Amino acid sequence: MGEKVIGRVLVLNSYRRVAVSSLGSFVFRFGQNRAATMNVLFKQIYFTGFEAIPIISWIAVILGLVIVTQSLSILPKVGGEGMIGEILVWVVIRELGPVFASVIVIARSGTAIAAELGSMRISREISALEVMGIDPMRYLIMPRVIGTAVSVFVLTFYFETVTILGGYLLAGFGKSVAFSVYISSVLESMGFIEVGVSLLKSVLFGLIIGTVCSVHGLKVEKSITRIPQETTNAVIGSLRLVFVMDAVITFMFFYI
Repeated sequence: MGEKVIGRVLVLNSYRRVAVSSLGSFVFRFGQNRAATMNVLFKQIYFTGFEAIPIISWIAVILGLVIVTQSLSILPKVGGEGMIGEILVWVVIRELGPVFASVIVIARSGTAIAAELGSMRISREISALEVMGIDPMRYLIMPRVIGTAVSVFVLTFYFETVTILGGYLLAGFGKSVAFSVYISSVLESMGFIEVGVSLLKSVLFGLIIGTVCSVHGLKVEKSITRIPQETTNAVIGSLRLVFVMDAVITFMFFYI
């Protein structure tokens, strides 16, 4: 048991060091070799954010369809049409938006980050960068961590918007709740705390995903068979930390 606890602590410490180093490099050293770093950063945002829009869109529409259909099948019977906004804010804005966006990013981009860095480790590309005097943390890790955080932030709000609007247009059109009532109910139920917590979750989840997947990608050594193993570990570690952080933030802001 002691060995497992020590191992977990060491892994968490490696996550912390990479996250802090990436943020420090972005804030204080971003101007160095800016063109090359920006190129990697924009490619990461394009792959993680823009190319994920199609799958995010149809998942958001389906989820909104289910939530709005279930709500409109029950609430009008008890005179609770005005509560549909609160239900959507509770379910989508507070929880499902950041979590679903993070899970999709982990499945698409997290695996790609771990596998790509693992392949670069095996082919000694990272060692070659170090020999040429290029810091792999600033050129490889930081753009991936920051790019993933930016992408999850944007995808979260896109997911929430499509879920709320698309759900009504598909399931609520022609029902007993007018669109104006639907939108006003959502806006009245959405306070600063809900938007702020959703923003906080999305940024932290993005940093977690980029950090964990980068750490596990760099762990690949010598054998190419370690790439799928570390990719699997990256996915499991990212999911575990995302759900734990989600529970902690929700408890802190909505229970205490």
